[in-house]
Amino acid sequence: MTASIVPLVAGPAPVQPSGRPVQPPALRAPDTPLGRARLVRGWSQIKVVRALMLLADHWGWEIAAEKSLKVFISRWENDTHRPSQTYQVLLCAIFRATPAELGFTRPAAATTLTQRVTALESVIEDLTGRLGEVAA
Repeated sequence: MTASIVPLVAGPAPVQPSGRPVQPPALRAPDTPLGRARLVRGWSQIKVVRALMLLADHWGWEIAAEKSLKVFISRWENDTHRPSQTYQVLLCAIFRATPAELGFTRPAAATTLTQRVTALESVIEDLTGRLGEVAA
């Protein structure tokens, strides 16, 4: 018995004017946790959009339209915008990852505004004292 390869798509591969087959473009993503999560799974942004839409529909949640989601995913992957809580839950579910693994947790602020103002006042006092020493 010989094994045969069954093509997933009927017909020949698309060809370039040179006659060579056209290879689909390689998947690319920004080097961010969300972008890496998508690439590890071999998903395109469109596949992420469709997964989000299917899961939201299954859960009965209303989310943005397909075209808007494509823009959102690009912004989230490029770290120019942060997904809302709703989308964070959906993304964690479809990627089977924690918020930290997808880069949704922000480090705690190192200092509060009051602490920063106090530190600046201390620097000003120190510089004022040094100026007084230099002038004397």
